[in-house]
Amino acid sequence: MKPIEASITTKLTETFEPSHLEVHNESHQHNVPPGSESHFKVVLVCGAFTGKRQVQRHQAVYGALSAELAGPVHALALHTYSPEEWVGPQSVPGSPACLGGGKGEAN
Repeated sequence: MKPIEASITTKLTETFEPSHLEVHNESHQHNVPPGSESHFKVVLVCGAFTGKRQVQRHQAVYGALSAELAGPVHALALHTYSPEEWVGPQSVPGSPACLGGGKGEAN
């Protein structure tokens, strides 16, 4: 596991004590140098999200990851669930193809 991914995993685990956590480095799907850690997808299931709106959940995650978001992390896709809402990985939408950085431009 690379340093930024490890930091995200550690902070989310310590802050939320999740029943399920996935941290995916999706940087390779974007127009960034090889080995980058700038684009992440997080799936987080925890009891603290029960009764919370998505915006409140996202704000809590942003707070926990403020150092990463102020520095190397350019994009963070969040999929947050309470244990009651979580039906498994099949409920997590796939990430769209990147069209930024010249990838979507016609030649």
